[in-house]
Parts: sequence; structure tokens; C-alpha cells
Amino acid sequence: MKNTNYLSLLILLTGMSVFAQTSSTAVDSLKRVLSVVKIDTAKVNVLNSIADKYKESNPDSTASYALKAAALSQKLDYDFGLANALVNSGNSNIILGNYRKANEYFAKAQAVFETLLNANTEIETKRIQNGLARAFASQGIVFSQESNYYMALEMYQKALKIYLDIGQKINISKAYNNIGIVYKSQQNNAKALEYFKKAFKLQEEIGEQTAAVTLTNIGVIYAEQGNKTQAFQYYQKAERLFQKMDNKRGFALLNNYFGDYYKAQKDYTKATQYYTTALSMYEEMQSKFGASLALYNLGQLHRDLKKYDEALVFANKSLEYAKAIGILDQTYHSEKLLSELYGDQNNLELSFFHYKNYIAARDSITNQENNKKILRSEMESEYKRKTAVLSERAKRNTQFTIFSIIGVLLLAGLIFVTYNRRQIKRRLTLQKEVAEYEQKALHLQMNPHFVFNCLGSISSFIVQNGTDSALKYLSKFSKLMRLTLEYSKGSLIPIDKEIESLQNYLELEQLRFHNKFTFEIHSSDKVEFNMGIPPLLIQPFVENAILHGLVPKEGNGTIEVHFDVQNGQFICSISDDGIGLSKSKHLKEDSVTAHKSMALEITKKRLEIMEATTLKSAQIDIKELTSNNEVTGTKVILRLPIQYIQ
Repeated sequence: MKNTNYLSLLILLTGMSVFAQTSSTAVDSLKRVLSVVKIDTAKVNVLNSIADKYKESNPDSTASYALKAAALSQKLDYDFGLANALVNSGNSNIILGNYRKANEYFAKAQAVFETLLNANTEIETKRIQNGLARAFASQGIVFSQESNYYMALEMYQKALKIYLDIGQKINISKAYNNIGIVYKSQQNNAKALEYFKKAFKLQEEIGEQTAAVTLTNIGVIYAEQGNKTQAFQYYQKAERLFQKMDNKRGFALLNNYFGDYYKAQKDYTKATQYYTTALSMYEEMQSKFGASLALYNLGQLHRDLKKYDEALVFANKSLEYAKAIGILDQTYHSEKLLSELYGDQNNLELSFFHYKNYIAARDSITNQENNKKILRSEMESEYKRKTAVLSERAKRNTQFTIFSIIGVLLLAGLIFVTYNRRQIKRRLTLQKEVAEYEQKALHLQMNPHFVFNCLGSISSFIVQNGTDSALKYLSKFSKLMRLTLEYSKGSLIPIDKEIESLQNYLELEQLRFHNKFTFEIHSSDKVEFNMGIPPLLIQPFVENAILHGLVPKEGNGTIEVHFDVQNGQFICSISDDGIGLSKSKHLKEDSVTAHKSMALEITKKRLEIMEATTLKSAQIDIKELTSNNEVTGTKVILRLPIQYIQ
């Protein structure tokens, strides 16, 4: 049972969520700040800081300052300050051995921190999370003391998760240490050693002073495994670190372990020296728990040396401290030692008296252990039940998530199919419209007025015995009709055929209007032989240039048609030096205007359809040409997608 006492001290040593290095200078500095601070919430924070600094050296002062901080926080409705005060009050009760009371404070602090975390407060989220983690870690200490290791591990793991989330490396290392303590309590030394080494690696990385505590813990594991040499090496490493810091509680415990080591080596002088040093440090800190253990060790050592009178003094003092703080385990050991010491001196009456007390303490411990086992069994069952419920709930949530994802995917697929079908239907509709408008365009180009004029001109040439001219006109007319009928059925016409068609059409119009105009058709080197454009797309604009620009003009005129490729587009420009757009509108030639309007409207619609089917821009630009503020003609520019004849 002696190991249990050491374990309790080890938990107290490492379990504090904030391992304060009590420094009189730091406390004095905080007290000076407290005397001048004006803001009440800041005053609460200073009171809590002082309470935290005192907890390792003077738990009564910790309790006093925590109480002041709590009272002022409640007056101000300052929940963050209240929660920290509750944690400090709990820590003071841990040091004093009041574990049940300590856990009540920690549970209240946890509730306040969780409320703050769920509310929109001005306190930074990280500060609240850090406070909540402290509350969890502190509850872990109490559960460890009550041998409720499942709950202790759960609390430490909750604290560890928060510390990992907010990147608190110092507290991460302490959480590792605490988890190692719990595994050690469960006799799982391999797992305990794993977590202690994790803690030390992190502490070494960040230069954390609690590395000395971790080294002590690792040494204890090796000592229990019988590896005394390696245990002693870790004790020495820890001692060097403790000598550089002000952690009396940790150093006192290490001195106890050194005493055990030298006692096992039968070096009683050094063992006595270390036990005595530990006792002095514990008494200076007013830690009756630690002092009782150190006194017991000294009593046992002096009994081995057959110094019974001195041993009795130490044993009686150890028993006095153990009874004062109600520690049954230490009471049991001290009563047993006293019974043996009085037996060694043949004082049978006192030996029997302490033996009865020893048996009573042993029975009480046994009953407590049995009650703890029952309680632990109940808690384990409840824990397993809750775990099963949570697992089932998580399973249902996972299934719901999977089915939701499948539903969303199916819905997305249905939407895609519906959209795709609409697109196909739209494309078919557009193709139908293309066919219809292509046919309208064909009819427009082959309008009866144009055919009648051509035939009239041919007839006139025959009457006037202009047989050659009539034959020439008729030949060009028939060739134009053949080209038009041949390529108007397809979606594209090769550029060279389009040029040939325009050539024939313009020559016919020259004959018809008695060489009223001249024309030129150009094609740049960028235009490839297999490029195509929709049939009968350009002819309406050439016709407009003749009828609306050149025919009304006094004197002769010129038409220029140019094909080119620029910026990834096929460019066709039709220029004339006629009367221009403005003057043409005023002539009010109704029949021709109607014809023009219809041709232009159909052409624009064809361009819209071309954009929809090719997903590329198709534009028309008509502008009046001017020079020195005088109209010099009209220019039409068609910008079309580049398309190739298959």
C-alpha cells in the first residue's frame, strides 16, 4: 500500500492544470498591481493570479484569494473571473486533501466555462477553452484519487483534446503526464512510460520546467521494473532541473525517491539525509500529506537501524499528520509501524493497542476498496452503456449522412438529365429554325423581282439584236441559279464558291444597270481553302449596297468585298461609295426598303442561331463612312465564328 501514497503525491504533483512556480517576487509584484488597479474585472484577474501562485506553497492563501475573486466576480456578473476562482478554490482543496469539495468546485467551473463558450461573449474563445480544459484536468485529478480511472482518463483526454486544438504545448505535456499517471495506477507501466516519454519530449522541445517532474515519473517506472540503475539516472537528471527552479513539492517527492534508492543500497546515511530534506520541504509547505509519508520513511529507516526511540518519534508524528488530514492509507502504515516498534521494545500493551488500530484501518481501507470496486463497476457499466448509446447514435448519424449524400447525388443526376434533355430539345429546335430561316433566306435571294429584272434584261438584249450580250447575261444567270440551288441546301458553303457566286451576281447587276458601278472581291492569305460560311449570308448586303447606295448616286460607284481572319474570327466587309445610310432612308423607296428590312432581319436571326449552335460570337456592324464631315459611303462588317467544311 505504500506505493499508493507515492502515487497520490505524484498525481498532486503533475495534475495541476497550471503548474505554478511560486515566487515571492511574483506574488509581491501582483500585490502591488492589485493595490493600484482601478478596473474591477482586472482586479478579479489579479486576485486569481495571486491565488494560483500560492497554491503550491500556501493552499490557505490560495483559498482566501480565490474566495475574494469569486465574491467580486459575482458582484460584477463577471462569469469568466468566477470560473477561474472556482478552479483555484478546487486546487486549494486538492492540496488539503478535500477531494469531494474540490470536485464540486471543478464541476461548477466547467459549467460556467461551457456556458461562456456557447454564448457570444467578449472573452476570447481560446481563454475560455483553456479554462474549460483546466476544469476537466482538475476533475481528472479527483477521479484519479478516487480510483475512478475510466472517468479520470475521460477527463484528461477531454482536456488534452482542447489543449491540442488551441496549441497549448505546455498543457499538452501536462495532460500526457497525467494520463501516464492513470495508466501507472492501473499497473499498465508500458502505457504509462509511453505517455511520460511523450510528455518529456514535448517539454524538452519547449524548455518547460515540469520536465523535472516527468523525469521523476519515468525513474519511478524503471524502479518498479527493477531497473534501479536507470531509475537513479533519471532521478539525477530530475534533480539537476529541480535545482534550477522553485518547485518544492516536486523536489520533496524526488528526495523521498532518492531516500528509497539509497535505503535499498543500504546507504542509510544518504537515505536519512534525503528523507530529512523531504520532510523539511513538506513542513515548510504545510503539506501534512507529504510530511506524513516522509516521517513514516524515517521511522521505518530508524527501525531497520534498531534506533527504536527515534523511530517511535517519527512514527507517532506520521500518525498524527495522517489522522489530521484523514488519510486512511497512511494511518494504516503508521499504526502498523508503531505496533511493530512497541513490539520490538516488548511493550505489548501499546503494541496490541496500535495493532488493533492497524486492523481497524486495514478493514476500513478494505471496505473502501470494496465500495470503490462496486462503484467503479457501476461506473464502468454506465460508461459502457453511454458509449454504446453514443456509438449507436453515431452509427445512425453516419447512415443518415450517407443516405443524404446519395439523395443529393440522385437529385443532382435527375437535374442534370433534365437539363441535358432540355438542351438537346433546344438544339433540335434551333436546328429546325436554322433550316427554316435558311429556306427563307434562299427565297429572299431568289425573289421574283430579281428574277423578273434579269429575264427582262435578257429579253431587251434579244429585241435589240444584242445576241451576244443576251447569251452572256443568260449564261451568268443560269450559273448563279445553279450555284445558289446547289449550296443553299447545306449549312456551309466554301469560301471560293461564295466568291464565285458573288462574282456572277455582281456581273449580272453590272449588265442590268449598264455598268453603273465597278467591284472588287479580295481574300487574304489567312483564309484557308476549307473554311466555310452559311450560304446566301453576304448577298443581301451586296444587293443593299447596289440598290440603296449606288443606284441613287449621280455618276458611277464602287463596291469592295473583303474576306479576312482576325483575332480568331472570320471577317467579311462590304464597302460602297454610295449615298450613305442617312440619305437612303429619306428616299422612301417602299418596296426596296421592305425588301432590305426583311433581309436584314432574317440575317440577324441567322447570326443568333449561329451563336447558339457554335457557342461563339457572331456579330454584324453597319456604319456610314465619312470624310471631312461628308458622307462617302457605307460599310458592313460581319464577324463570324471560324468554321470548316467537313
